[in-house]
Amino acid sequence: MIKRTFDFILATIGIVVSFPIWLILGFLIWLEDGGSIFFVQGRPGLNAHFFKCIKFRSMSLVKNNDSGLLLKQRESPGVTVIGRFMRKLALDELPQLINIAKGDMSFVGPRAVYLEDEQSHNERLKSILELAEFKERSKVHPGLTGAAQILINKDSDPIIKYKYDIWYISHQSFGLDLYLICLSFLVAFAGKWESRFDKFPVLTRKLKEGIERDIRV
Repeated sequence: MIKRTFDFILATIGIVVSFPIWLILGFLIWLEDGGSIFFVQGRPGLNAHFFKCIKFRSMSLVKNNDSGLLLKQRESPGVTVIGRFMRKLALDELPQLINIAKGDMSFVGPRAVYLEDEQSHNERLKSILELAEFKERSKVHPGLTGAAQILINKDSDPIIKYKYDIWYISHQSFGLDLYLICLSFLVAFAGKWESRFDKFPVLTRKLKEGIERDIRV
């Protein structure tokens, strides 16, 4: 109850305070290619029930003969100019404050994964949804930020990420949430969300070492 109340209040304040930024980003996204401002995608949330995850669109739009306008894949060179800027500061994630206010997400929790992206890391997996680790991490709401998002390489094996998520679920507390949120603001201000290296090793090394001892990485 405390976590949900905190999420709702902070998300509501965040939407109000950042709304001028929404207007500016929305205009710049539209100005670059005239396309839609938001990108909405179904992602598994609490108990693997799908919800509509909202983000600012950071990818170019391409024509497809069968289905009209489609977003390019994340790994393609189709990231827009404003999209590259937003990703560095995680500004493309701002609309997820709506998801948090609605109760689809929390500020801190496992990442709301795009299953096709995760599947491509390991072709032998028939379905991410069948993994015991995925089922375990789905016992809580997905988060805007979390231990795995901050502490390990974004290209790490999904199973390792899931183990970090499971560690968080078993150790979550209000204090830990505040610590991870503060770290997230530091990463955003430093523009390091797209970095493949440790974002703040001095601040995170002790926590990371403790987690890896627990999960035996």
